[in-house]
Amino acid sequence: MALDETGNGTNSPRRSGPLAGVRVIDLGGIGPGPFAAMLLADMGADVVRIDRPGPQAFRADLLHRGKRSAMIDLRDPAGAQAALQIISDCDILIEGFRPGVAERLGLGPEECWECNPKLVYGRMTGWGQDGPRRGEAGHDITYIALSGALHAIGRVGEPPTIPLNLVGDLGGGSAYMVMGVLAAYVEAGRSGHGQVVDAAILDGAFSLMSPQYGMLADGEWVDERGVNQLDSGRPWYNVYETSDGRYMAVGALEQRFYDEFTTLLGLTPVEAEREDPARWPALQERFTAIFARRTRAEWEEVFDGRDACVAPVLSMTEAPMNDHVLARGVFQTIDGVVQPGPAPRFSRTPSAVQSGPAVPGEHTREVLRDFGVSDIEDLENRGVVNQIIEAIPR
Repeated sequence: MALDETGNGTNSPRRSGPLAGVRVIDLGGIGPGPFAAMLLADMGADVVRIDRPGPQAFRADLLHRGKRSAMIDLRDPAGAQAALQIISDCDILIEGFRPGVAERLGLGPEECWECNPKLVYGRMTGWGQDGPRRGEAGHDITYIALSGALHAIGRVGEPPTIPLNLVGDLGGGSAYMVMGVLAAYVEAGRSGHGQVVDAAILDGAFSLMSPQYGMLADGEWVDERGVNQLDSGRPWYNVYETSDGRYMAVGALEQRFYDEFTTLLGLTPVEAEREDPARWPALQERFTAIFARRTRAEWEEVFDGRDACVAPVLSMTEAPMNDHVLARGVFQTIDGVVQPGPAPRFSRTPSAVQSGPAVPGEHTREVLRDFGVSDIEDLENRGVVNQIIEAIPR
């Protein structure tokens, strides 16, 4: 691909970030695949999302921010051919179909490599490309159920706690997809050949659990819920309710932080002694009673600036207004939507929210022209592609 002086492709929109000039095709889907593509867009990649025809518009769907959207019916051979024309000038592809679907559409890895040998082909699934469950439906909760992660999260005597979809979809799925396709992209630059990145959410969730599996092997982790160091099994790694019904989070693992924590609670070293596990239930009750005496705001003042590893538990509406969050400029307002900005941060080529979420089909003609697709009017007349004339309001 020809690049201009900014590192962007000559037919691509101008973007900032370390991936400026990299072209990515996002073959639709929900959840982890689109989120992975959003992370790449934040880092400057020109991400084109292929949306299926039909009414759909989500101006606040942040998974689609920074992307361009072309509405193409991939089930029509002419639509698949138009997609291949786009793919022929891309560096990375991400698809989230069940195994075998892309091949039936004529958009599998082999078909794509015929027109683009260096293409990195990212495949996002829950169970992976092989194995007895490969064709089964599932969601985040079912994938992390098999990984041991769901079993481990929660309190003694209670059912497992569902950790949103952070551990499976976004942590075990999206993050590993981004890491995988970028590693393969670097390798393709050396070898001249692309490869498949099989990003199974189950695999990623297992990988995230590596420290726990290591501790289990060493006898430092009990395969029960709520009895370990990081799962509420210790009084000094827990959350405590305040007098106004809010919560403080305590993570005073190391002795020096624990000493500071208990001193600020008003306990003597003898009262705070924690070597004997038999004393932990009493410590838990003591901490609970002490935190219940003051409001969360009052406890925030007590621990402000102190090395006690204590922080207030903020809601999603409170978090953007936290002084530290404000000072770092974590949140941005794009098209009236308050949202977290890109992460991580780069000192020389900073990432940016390139644009708000695209309405599906908003850039169909633009994308087709940029990638040299011919007979656009004929494709429109046949309903193979669709251009959304006006963005549907929020």
